[in-house]
Amino acid sequence: MIKTTALPVWSDIDTVLLDMDGTLLDLHFDNYFWQTHLPQRYADIHGLELTEAAAKLELQVKQHEGKLQWYCLEFWSQALDVNIRLLKEEIMHKIALRPHVKEFLNALRSAGKRVVLITNAHPQSLDLKLQVTQLDHWLDVVISSHEFKTPKEEQEFWRQLQQRETFDPARTLFIDDTLRILDSARDYGIQHVLAIHQPDSQKARTVEGYPAIHHFDEILPIKE
Repeated sequence: MIKTTALPVWSDIDTVLLDMDGTLLDLHFDNYFWQTHLPQRYADIHGLELTEAAAKLELQVKQHEGKLQWYCLEFWSQALDVNIRLLKEEIMHKIALRPHVKEFLNALRSAGKRVVLITNAHPQSLDLKLQVTQLDHWLDVVISSHEFKTPKEEQEFWRQLQQRETFDPARTLFIDDTLRILDSARDYGIQHVLAIHQPDSQKARTVEGYPAIHHFDEILPIKE
């Protein structure tokens, strides 16, 4: 078992790998889209009752959870016969940074850490969120797992990431809100991992089994 600590010791870290949805961005946008907006619009488009549409969507989505298709807008657009990207644009005003994100990213850059966004978000979704938030201005690299054709849940993702970035797992911090992905990172050998207690600002959650924070001000300032 890889040893994990509650708070980063910044002198031990060179590279910071960051998830996007639920970590840097409020997961409320995604939850609202998949659980509320899409069922309603799917019902409208296909002439269904809302309860029937919601049941059909839930069944299909659960079949692919944690797989690359689960995150693929092109896959869902074809499977559901709707334009997922356009439907997301209808509620793009809900895309929002989580508290203290800009402060945290500025501190990382000022401290000379390499800051890499690694996300399972499909490139179409990623582009929309970068357009709204301008997150890429604070990042050294932005990588979607779709580039590697495997999600962060799989060890192959981490092997390809290390070939691309040549990071040292022993001197890398990874922050994500999804526990199965933290499991995958830990299994690969990432020494420093950190979870997010409440990725969706509208839903309470407490993480057990991993060190976790509510907001990034808890791990500021970044001191060597």
